[in-house]
Amino acid sequence: MKRAFDLAAAGGGLLALLVPLAVLWLVVRLTSPGPVLYWSRRVGRGGRLFSMPKFRTMRIDTPEVATHLLEDPDHWLTPVGATLRRLSLDELPQLWSVLIGDMSLVGPRPALFNQDDLIAARAQAGVDRLRPGVTGWAQINGRDELSITAKVALDAEYLQRRSFAFDLMILARTVAPVVTGRGVTR
Repeated sequence: MKRAFDLAAAGGGLLALLVPLAVLWLVVRLTSPGPVLYWSRRVGRGGRLFSMPKFRTMRIDTPEVATHLLEDPDHWLTPVGATLRRLSLDELPQLWSVLIGDMSLVGPRPALFNQDDLIAARAQAGVDRLRPGVTGWAQINGRDELSITAKVALDAEYLQRRSFAFDLMILARTVAPVVTGRGVTR
């Protein structure tokens, strides 16, 4: 049932958001040089690497590391990057990853390919069995402000509690952090 819901929601979401996605595409294109989409190498289910699309919010010469590891993250942002990130609009292209099966709407956020500590901790907790999500239990409980230990603990809790009803609750509770930008680092 989860996969059927993901397919219907992602397909419907992409259709419903076609005009806003086109506007965002144009805004990114007009405000900075380079491609509109950034294809981030991420770790998916079972440790498999996949490419996850995001609207590009950073300059094309930005080092490929987690944002919090950059010395001055604001230096690397495009003119609209901070706004896109604060409102999570940069994440909308991930509906494509849900549609093709690399991601789910709800699950642990996919780690960057080089976040070895997070990848190892998730594997040890068995969380790597799950399809990564656009949103998840950790995202509505602290997002970027969480330590790796806390994030993995929440991911493991999701693994134990996962159900369609729990996913719907997580989706509903995702709205407030997205609208307020709570827990997002640049």
